[in-house]
Amino acid sequence: MTIHWCGTGLSSVPGLRRLLALDHDVVVWNRTVSKAKEALGDSAKDIRAFSIDAVTDALQPDDILVSMLPGDLHVPLAGICLSKGAHFVSSSYISPEMKALDAQAKEAGLCFVNEVGLDPGIDHLMAHWLVANYKSAKAFDPENELSFISYCGGIPQTPNPFKYKFSWSPLGVLKALRSPSKSIKNGAELNVNRPWDAISSYAAPLETEEDFEVYPNRDSVPFVAEYGFDPAWNVQEFVRGTLRLNGWSEAWKDVFAEIETLSGDTGETRLKEMSDQFWAENAYDEGEADRVVLCVSLKASKDGAAVYHKTYVLDAFGDARGNAMARLVSIPVSLAIEAVAEGRLGTGVSAAPAQQPMLDSWLEAIGEQAQYMTVVDHVRKPGIRFPKRTRS
Repeated sequence: MTIHWCGTGLSSVPGLRRLLALDHDVVVWNRTVSKAKEALGDSAKDIRAFSIDAVTDALQPDDILVSMLPGDLHVPLAGICLSKGAHFVSSSYISPEMKALDAQAKEAGLCFVNEVGLDPGIDHLMAHWLVANYKSAKAFDPENELSFISYCGGIPQTPNPFKYKFSWSPLGVLKALRSPSKSIKNGAELNVNRPWDAISSYAAPLETEEDFEVYPNRDSVPFVAEYGFDPAWNVQEFVRGTLRLNGWSEAWKDVFAEIETLSGDTGETRLKEMSDQFWAENAYDEGEADRVVLCVSLKASKDGAAVYHKTYVLDAFGDARGNAMARLVSIPVSLAIEAVAEGRLGTGVSAAPAQQPMLDSWLEAIGEQAQYMTVVDHVRKPGIRFPKRTRS
């Protein structure tokens, strides 16, 4: 079994290096071989120039193809895996086109694993842990009112005036700002056309409580079922969102105003111009530390009082091991690859696993990549971390 890792951009290197250090049989594919060699040094013995035809020719039955390439290549590469009898792994969201391959993958006995990066990925693991923990708690009652939030953001460790820095092209961030979102608030679906129409404040229970700005992201509603919420449960709030530094909305208000006016080809051209400008003015400097904050919380209330309320929190910084975002995206991908190779994941199209003990082992490995990761129990000891520090 050979692992074919496609793409060696910023979000790939730590997980890829981990697999190479563990002596897995890995072929590295990149559009520019010299850039891959620069990123990996002497750790990779087999680096090849990426092309669809070359990868197709190289794939063998039971191999694992990993796509860390742009999203529009995931489904074509997964289709090639079907034809060659190979497994597929990516960190990206499961698109409708990817989901449509589920029956064929199951029939062929293949694993097509997606959503195993940071967000989506680690957030899923934390959500599954919390739901399982709540179901086993004394406070569990199907009649409880439930509130679920999941906020994740990559932010500069040292804030800049723009309240944000870019690790890669800002174009994706700008396009995401034009996307609507759907979540649940006060027991009903909440539809928001633009993120800046729903910005709110969030006090993150980190080692020192810290305030951030947050807004809903994409469509949260399908994850109610994905995370194992019973359809009969009384869900009053359910939102997966993006976390930003305090002051971000003020720093970006002119960006929001201009984006609102853009449309058609002219608008796309202007977005590209804005992206180039932001990349020039607000990219991370060489060696500058980034930061990732992730908070996933489940609260159950009865008669207006919280009977269960826990938050899984993660705070990670760039350090000698490299960029925090890269570690937290690619290390879970490497764990998924090993799970596929060992036959520990089901066939078909799937996301990050919910089953224990795999859930616990993944969270333990991810905890090693963060400076702080813990479960805060707000009911047992309000305002105090319990346990103080955990790896699972």
